Amino acid sequence: MRGRNRTAWMKKHTEYHKDGSVRAIGPMVDGVPVGYWEWFRLDGTKMRSGHFEKGEQTGQWTTYDKKGQIYKVTQMKSQTPQR
Repeated sequence: MRGRNRTAWMKKHTEYHKDGSVRAIGPMVDGVPVGYWEWFRLDGTKMRSGHFEKGEQTGQWTTYDKKGQIYKVTQMKSQTPQR
């Protein structure tokens, strides 16, 4: 892939709940999650968000309550939560 920009092959990925509403959304490269992702409840409220690097959760991950308010923030490093 010499000379190609990484974003040229980064694809937006969307997963759906059984009822058709959006469950998760974020970019993938070669079937591996990368970059910023968000997950949603059936009612459409955000449930969780964070970043992936080469398929692994990295950095700050935020969990939201049912009202959309921040419930918990977890710092991730190599799949191990660092609180």
